[in-house]
Amino acid sequence: MTLTALDLSILLPAFAAGLLVTATHVPLGMQVLSRGIVFIDLAIAQIAGCGVILADRFGFPAQGIAVQVAAFLAALAGALLLTWTEKAWPDVQEAVIGVVFALGATASLLLLASNPHGSEHLRDLLVGQILWAEPSRLAWTALVYAVVLAAWFGWGEKLGRVGFYVLFALNVTASVQLVGLYLVFASLIVPPLATRRMRRARLAASWVLGVIGYAAGLALSTAFDLPTGAVIVWTLAVAGLAWYPFTKAESVPKTAH
Repeated sequence: MTLTALDLSILLPAFAAGLLVTATHVPLGMQVLSRGIVFIDLAIAQIAGCGVILADRFGFPAQGIAVQVAAFLAALAGALLLTWTEKAWPDVQEAVIGVVFALGATASLLLLASNPHGSEHLRDLLVGQILWAEPSRLAWTALVYAVVLAAWFGWGEKLGRVGFYVLFALNVTASVQLVGLYLVFASLIVPPLATRRMRRARLAASWVLGVIGYAAGLALSTAFDLPTGAVIVWTLAVAGLAWYPFTKAESVPKTAH
């Protein structure tokens, strides 16, 4: 395979988008796993997508500030709802998250039912358009992610339940419009899951896995002319499976009671 200047002009911004998503999703994904709320990103991302679809239905420009505000407000409402349910019904929080995801997904279908381009909008929401990441969108996303990373590494657990959900909503709002819902989930869960038994350098290892997954996925999708988002999900999973056996020697011993 010979990469042309045109290929690189598309692949390099897409890889930059992957690096940005990996940077924020890995540390938040570790927290999601530790809280046992694995499907929260799917639920909040789906709700953010509803905000995007609703703004589009009202005729707002696809890349305009109104769409970003609508997506964030929808995601924030979902995040605050899940904050309340986690406090009210902690024993069934994962089930509640699943119900919220199902409601968000079906709400998207209802909103797109009369749209002649509904299937295209739904596909973009699910698999994203990472190959068409524009420098202006990357710059805006990088700014949002910088705020998320600064808040997380600056305060972490001190943010509390509400702070975590609000931060998560802000992060997912930017991510779902950049890479799509499937890649949001894979980027958040797969690298931290593959390294969950590591005691040292877990964060760095998870970041490396994310970078490898995006680089390999972009290369393979270009070489074989396959859907990029779907291929990256698979390369992330394969990289995680390949890495997992090497974490056995660093498994955390059980604490004696």
